[in-house]
Amino acid sequence: MKKSAYEIFTTENLNCAQSVLKGHQEEFQVSDQMIADFKAFGGGRAEENMCGALYAATRLVEDEESRQHLISAFAEQTGSTKCREIRKAGKISCKECVRIASELLNATLQDA
Repeated sequence: MKKSAYEIFTTENLNCAQSVLKGHQEEFQVSDQMIADFKAFGGGRAEENMCGALYAATRLVEDEESRQHLISAFAEQTGSTKCREIRKAGKISCKECVRIASELLNATLQDA
């Protein structure tokens, strides 16, 4: 049975960005190399200090409108798109960010 991004984050030695990619590897034909490359985007190191889980999810969505919807919905649920702001608020864990980004990505797939 396929593991969810949340399960991968909690059981494998991958960061938030890598976990989202690994959790959606089959649907998006994500290469192992891409997952390895996204090690650089955890811990607030993605573009514009974006949450790594959200950053990975946005890289898998090709349609700009869907990408913007994903970003807005994530910010609505977490309070921000920026890793450090989310962590500083202390209301949502990195694990929850992975779960939220993955669920929003799944919803984006269903809407497509």
